[in-house]
Amino acid sequence: MVCMLVAAGFSLRDCEIPKGGSVMKYGARNQLMGDVIEIKEGTLMCQVKVNLPAESTVSSVMTLDSLHELGINRGDKVKAIIKAVNVLLVKEEV
Repeated sequence: MVCMLVAAGFSLRDCEIPKGGSVMKYGARNQLMGDVIEIKEGTLMCQVKVNLPAESTVSSVMTLDSLHELGINRGDKVKAIIKAVNVLLVKEEV
């Protein structure tokens, strides 16, 4: 399993990194497992789209260097780790 850091977070948890078996600590409560369904590469950055079990998606933007170092490819299982400092709600008008 590859850990994809979308942002840092709240409480410390461990995340196993496959290369070298090292452990990385991070502080995020929101952890969503999913499958990489799309990678859009630019010249420096990329957008990785992850399909979640709840029939929704989440995307992460990272450098191409990070994408290649993590070895993330389409079809991989990843964990999206998310910290949202601000969550804005907008009421839909009916």
